[in-house]
Amino acid sequence: MAMTAPDLTRELEELIAALDRRVPRVEQAGEASIARDAATLRAKAVKRLAELVRHPVHPATSADPP
Repeated sequence: MAMTAPDLTRELEELIAALDRRVPRVEQAGEASIARDAATLRAKAVKRLAELVRHPVHPATSADPP
């Protein structure tokens, strides 16, 4: 089943909120890399969310071909 635009919007908002809650643990090995990856993922999620808000996907045009 395909995800609807409102579902995707909600999921992206939840992802962004979860990334915002994450507290880096600088004493752990690899944490700098994890923090960079999280920041990159957040930026991509924010960009996609903005695209969805500007250009909502309509169910009739977003359906996958059979």
